[in-house]
Formats: sequence, structure tokens, C-alpha cells
Amino acid sequence: MRSQAKATARKWNRPEAASSSSSAPPSADLPTSKMTHQYPSLSPDQKKELATIAQRIVAPGKGILAADESTGTMAKRLQKINVENTEENRRYFRDLLFSVDPSISENVGGVIFFHETLYQKSDKGVPFPQVIKEKGIVVGIKVDKGTAGLNGTDGETTTQGLDGLSERCAQYKKDGCDFAKWRCVLKISDSCPSALAIAENANVLARYASICQQNGLVPIVEPEILPDGDHDLQRCQYATEKVLAAVYKALSDHHVYLEGTLLKPNMVTAGHSCPKKYTPQEVAMATVSALRRTVPAAVPGICFLSGGQSEEEASLNLNAINQTPLHRPWKLSFSYGRALQASALAAWKGKPENRKAAQEAFVTRAKINSLASKGEYKPTGQADKAATQSLYTASYVY
Repeated sequence: MRSQAKATARKWNRPEAASSSSSAPPSADLPTSKMTHQYPSLSPDQKKELATIAQRIVAPGKGILAADESTGTMAKRLQKINVENTEENRRYFRDLLFSVDPSISENVGGVIFFHETLYQKSDKGVPFPQVIKEKGIVVGIKVDKGTAGLNGTDGETTTQGLDGLSERCAQYKKDGCDFAKWRCVLKISDSCPSALAIAENANVLARYASICQQNGLVPIVEPEILPDGDHDLQRCQYATEKVLAAVYKALSDHHVYLEGTLLKPNMVTAGHSCPKKYTPQEVAMATVSALRRTVPAAVPGICFLSGGQSEEEASLNLNAINQTPLHRPWKLSFSYGRALQASALAAWKGKPENRKAAQEAFVTRAKINSLASKGEYKPTGQADKAATQSLYTASYVY
């Protein structure tokens, strides 16, 4: 027994036990595996640049215009107003949005571009990134390559585009971009989101975010849970919490600098087919509760996607979120595509003579969402038909 005690003492590198009848070494004395050392990843200057960009985008009253619709998505938007999906028509509509009065910079802090748009020019021959930057607005770029199916799941997906991403990010930085966006898509059903889909999408978002930061781009992390289905508010909140918890664990594992990131999540809402309708205040409480449980305070801003809500609904919910009687350590703002452009598209109708009316419609929505991001929007009840029309599309592909 005594020789055994000596061997045990040598094994744990501690003095020999006082008596041969001593029990095994207490757990407190067991050797612990060392934490991995954090090797240098970003310099202080890189971190400062990223944090400054992120703060500029979500400065008080500012949000993001998501103008990064793919060619296929723009086809659906233009089809609704009977406009042909040509490169010129896409350019013209984006020029209409980008060339509004410079005061738009009081409401919009960043614009997300699609690759094609980044290299187009205004009617005056000025490159679009320059048009945006001259207004004091930050230029961003969509960098993912769309979704791909996860075999053996109920139609769940991951997002492609990591191959060559570092080189593309470096080029986009040279071409005037300071932030990027990557969309992952999850859904709620009897078997979804699965553990595989949650883990895979969290990991791909973290890898993307790390690559962006190495190239001087602030990553917008977008884990969207689709509103498809008849689930209630509580089910969406539960799923949102599980997804966001996994995302921030993955970001930590990949040494992502949170102060130089932004989050673009879904609001916590019931499924589109849910028979029960919830108030903006109920949506707000569920949303902020989910975020408080999962998103570190180091994240500067959370810019919600509109997820098929009508323009007015997205504004009312954002306003309620910013009036919630809970501590909110981050800026809570918007990153809207459909919910900033629907009225402008409806007013434009593809006709040059409607350009000014379309611009006014866009500016109106931007101002409303700016107020909502501060909890100061007071609806008049006079929202037009386009603003109250649902923008929901089943299994939405961007």
C-alpha cells in the first residue's frame, strides 16, 4: 500500500500522503489542462479601426440600408412593378436611393452593396461607393455565396463562400468597403433548428468574421431564423436564444474581436402562419430578453433584419424594442432591405418622372426608422398602402 501511495504522490507531483490509508488526491489538487494561449491576431491599430467603423455605422439614430439584393432577388422586386430586370434598371433604382439629399446620413450609417452595384456609377458618372462616402456613410459588401443543403436534415442549409474569401475581402477593402455581411439561414419546425444546423452555421459565421477582421472589414454576423411556420412567440424566442448562444461561443472560439462586429438577427416574432397575433410590446420583450441572455455587452450594435414584415410593422416593432423597460447595453437599430425600399419601388414604377416621389418615400421610411431606433417614433396612423403591405416571402432567398 505504501509503495502505491508513493507512486500516487509522484504522479500528482505532491508530497507523499501522511498515511498509507489516505484516499486518492482531492480533485482540487488534480493537474488542470492549460488554457490555450491567445496568440496575437489583430494589432491595437487594427482593433481601433474596426471598433471605430462599427460605432460609426450605429451612431445614435443611424441604421443600415441593405441594398445587396442579388440579381435574382431584384428580378422579383422589379417584376412586382412590371419593370424589366436589366442591369441598367437595377443601376437606376440604386442610383435613385443613393443620390437622395446628403441629410440621409443622419438616418443611415451604412449601405450594404451587392458585387455588381459596387462597380456601377451614378447618372453623373460617379462610382457608387464614392457617392455614399461623400455623404459620410460607410460602404459595406455582401460576401457570402448563398446557401447549400445539409444532407440528412429537414431541408436545412449552411452558407457557402469561405473559399477565396480572404482575397475577396482584401480587394473589397481596396475598393472602398469597410464592412461586410454574411447571411446564414435557419428555420423552425418539429425537427428544426437541428443541433447540426446550429453548430455548422455558427462555425461558418465565426470563420467568416475572423477572415473579415484580418482584412480590415467589420463583419455583420447574420444568423436569420425564418418566419415560416405556425410556431408561437415563445418557440421563436427559445430557438433564437439557442442559435445566438452557439454563434457567440463560436465567435469566442475563433478569437473574433466583438467590439469590431455587428449582429444582424431576426426579431423574435411568431411564425407567419401562427393564428395568434402579438403586439409590438410583446415582440419587443421577447426579443430583448433573448438578446440579453446571449449577446455580450461588448457588441456595439444589433441591427435587425425586417424578415418580411411590412415597412410599418418593422418600424413599430423596432420602436417598441427601444422602449422596452429592460437594460440594453447595445445600440438596437435596423438593417432593412424590403422595409426601406417597398414604398420607394411602388412610387417609382420604373418611370423617370416618379424619381422624386420615390426618393421622398425612401427618405420618409429612413427617418421613421431613425426615430424608432431611439424609441421616439410616434405613428400618425396615416401610413400608406405600400408601407402596411406584408413583404413576407416563404423560404426567402436573398
